[in-house]
Amino acid sequence: MDRLLRGLLSQFIRRGSIIFTTADGATFRCGDGSGSPLAARFLTQAAERRLVTNPELALGEIYMDGDFVVEQGSIADVLALLMEQPYVLPGWAKTQGWLRYLARRLSQFNRRSRSRDNVAHHYDLDGRLYSLFLDADKQYSCAYFDSPDATLDDAQLAKKRHLAAKLRLTPAARVLDIGCGWGGLGLYLAETVGADVTGVTLSTEQLQVASTRAAEKNLTDSARFLLQDYRDVPGKFDRIVSVGMFEHVGVTFYDTYFRRCAELLSDDGVMVLHSIGRSEGPDSTNPWISKYIFPGGYIPALSEVLPCIERAGLLVCDIEILRLHYAETLKAWRERFMARREEAVQLYDERFARMWEFYLAASEMAFRKQNLMNFQIQLTKRQGVVPMTRDYIGQEEARLRALERGNRPLLKMAGE
Repeated sequence: MDRLLRGLLSQFIRRGSIIFTTADGATFRCGDGSGSPLAARFLTQAAERRLVTNPELALGEIYMDGDFVVEQGSIADVLALLMEQPYVLPGWAKTQGWLRYLARRLSQFNRRSRSRDNVAHHYDLDGRLYSLFLDADKQYSCAYFDSPDATLDDAQLAKKRHLAAKLRLTPAARVLDIGCGWGGLGLYLAETVGADVTGVTLSTEQLQVASTRAAEKNLTDSARFLLQDYRDVPGKFDRIVSVGMFEHVGVTFYDTYFRRCAELLSDDGVMVLHSIGRSEGPDSTNPWISKYIFPGGYIPALSEVLPCIERAGLLVCDIEILRLHYAETLKAWRERFMARREEAVQLYDERFARMWEFYLAASEMAFRKQNLMNFQIQLTKRQGVVPMTRDYIGQEEARLRALERGNRPLLKMAGE
């Protein structure tokens, strides 16, 4: 096993410098010697066999189980090294990647009941977990770092402001927030602009928090939150916004999603979709992420999204690509989580804390090293609804920033 492990890892790892120690005590170095040296140890032969058999799934599992230990550097450093190799997948794992791609429509067949189960798996965890690393407003999506010195709280506020500017909101505009999370964006739109917001989620935990926050702010008349699938929302809306939800729709339901949005959007309405995207064409979801973090989830390529928008009769008015913004967001989350890691262990256990550490580190490095990005697509049903140039976005952001100063509360950590 030592010889096989060494041969396979040496074949894959061509850049960087890492020393592996096997369960039998043998050591070998991989890479070209560049960068900071790293070291990792396999504690069992079973862990070595699992890595050889199914590397994309096994690496996260053996780290969670404590059978793969980073002795020099961190798991984030190791993942950064692995993700900057010349090939995305080890050669011996390509067949498994193709099989996952062929089966992806089945794994993403997110009918209503399955969507609820998938959401509960991740978003109905103990709310105190998210308070360990999110900003004060509990924004669990890519922030918008509009200045080099922006804090995480600054960047999440800037993200809400940026989206609001693209929505071209007016007071009392009827807004649908698909996948409203803990209510932060909807409450911002209601409080700052005076919009009439309906937010929908499939998470009972998020619904309870969002509704409580609306009551605390005396916004229940203008910001209501419902436990409802986007496919079942009635009515017409002047504006539709969806942030960090589209990744849970599944490629099988993209046509359904955009056709329903077209039905819900008024003739003069504007929709803004904010989602993670992949820059290198359609693929499949990493098996470890699919099993432990986001079952049924998928990060789309624009080439998969735009044809569905066209078939739904919607017009694309603007596409913005946010490149390293999510890498910086995830870095802030990871650092905050690691600073309070022991609290996560107390909430769950050591294995869970290792799982969450691996998830945040792997996600960050996927954006930093493997060309994932975020896109914001602005949609309408007819021409002439939004201005011909993008100058209005900055102008509206300036106006919103001035409004924020009049009702901005003192920021606290999300758990305070």
